[in-house]
Amino acid sequence: MLFNSYSFIFVFLPVVLFGYFAAGRFGAQAPVVWLALASLVFYSFSNWPFVALLLGSIAFNYLVGWLLISRRLRAAPRFAALTVGVSGDLMVLGIFKYAGFLTANFNAIFSTSVVVNILLPVGISFYTFTQIAFLVDAYRGKVAHYALAHFALFVTYFPHLIAGPILHHRDMIPQFESDDTKRPNPRLMLYGLIIFGIGLFKKTVFADGIQPLVALAFNQASPSFDQAWIGALAYTFQLYFDFSGYSDMAIGISLMFGIFLPLNFNSPYQATSIIDFWRRWHMTLSQFLRDYLYVPLGGNRHGRLLRYVNLMITMLLGGLWHGAAWTFVVWGALHGLYLCINHAWVNYGPPTPERLARPAGVVAFLLTFLAVVVAWVFFRADSLASALSVLSDMADPGRIVFGPTEMAQSLMIAIYAAIAWFAPNTQAIVGYDHKNRFVGENVSAWRVRPWLVYGGAAAFAFGILGIQRHSEFIYFRF
Repeated sequence: MLFNSYSFIFVFLPVVLFGYFAAGRFGAQAPVVWLALASLVFYSFSNWPFVALLLGSIAFNYLVGWLLISRRLRAAPRFAALTVGVSGDLMVLGIFKYAGFLTANFNAIFSTSVVVNILLPVGISFYTFTQIAFLVDAYRGKVAHYALAHFALFVTYFPHLIAGPILHHRDMIPQFESDDTKRPNPRLMLYGLIIFGIGLFKKTVFADGIQPLVALAFNQASPSFDQAWIGALAYTFQLYFDFSGYSDMAIGISLMFGIFLPLNFNSPYQATSIIDFWRRWHMTLSQFLRDYLYVPLGGNRHGRLLRYVNLMITMLLGGLWHGAAWTFVVWGALHGLYLCINHAWVNYGPPTPERLARPAGVVAFLLTFLAVVVAWVFFRADSLASALSVLSDMADPGRIVFGPTEMAQSLMIAIYAAIAWFAPNTQAIVGYDHKNRFVGENVSAWRVRPWLVYGGAAAFAFGILGIQRHSEFIYFRF
């Protein structure tokens, strides 16, 4: 089931909201159980064969977590339990997500014809990483005892289950345990609806609206110089508004239940460095990779050379996390290289004179954006050969066909760029900050601003009108 569908907006969400708050009459656990069951129903609409896999994953990780939290085991058995837990999670992820990729490479190397066809469960990367973080923190002594119902809801919570954000237990489970979230809050529901409407507008109007232009670069044999750039930039902004729209919709839906999701997207195309980009793009994934991969590898604690090695390993695995293909590996390698260059410049580059700070910032912004666009070509392409072909066309100004159609398409790209670069993002408009809370006073003191209500209603209406076809979010495939 898609957030941008009539069945979700007008049937599923209202029924689940009503049931969640009505269930409070039957005890503190009833709303939690109701929401967990509703999340399983949501997941089963498009992935019913894998509901058992999801439930098995929850049971397995809860049991291992219980062993780690109980502290009944000594150091060696506890480490063994952690190893079994993390290995089990990674094995399941590897079988379903990477078996076909590994088999294809095996066949290419040894000229064999082994065939492996395994369907990829939607959301498996997100709920696997979520639970791995839980197990690691349980081993570190950072997890309290949690009821099974709260843990199950933490994993299955439907606003994040399909495409993130990657949730952390310390942010979410206390909210599920709190009685405050089990009573309807009109202000939270209104602000949630506004944020949802803005996200829906981004998805169905902006992201889906520019999607046809992507084919200019990626779906024809030999695009011209301008067509290749238009197509690559179209995908750059399609992915931006698609992921930004999903992140807004997830936050808005959750707010209607009185539950705050972490911010996952913060105008990344306004970044002036790759370091800054990764503080803004898929923020919960960046935090996971930092805390549970980069830091355990040694981070920057063992000298600058090993820091660069750790950055490359982290980004290579981050690229592979997105998909089982060499294009994603190259995308991750490029960003690893970008980060190494960025950190080396910070450490060894000459200081910028004060009088050149502004033009230097503009140059840094443009170089960052160009580097991101080049990497997105690999992210979108079906193969390395296809990606290199598109980049070759983008580097050949001798083959340019700039007619009236291309002028109109370029104008469309310019409008999208202006919005992404200069317009305030959703959290700036409504006040949703990086600490998972609204800026300002407490909830009871919020004032409903008429312009925000009218603007949110207009965004919601146009977003609804934009629902014309089956249009999955791009991050559903990861």
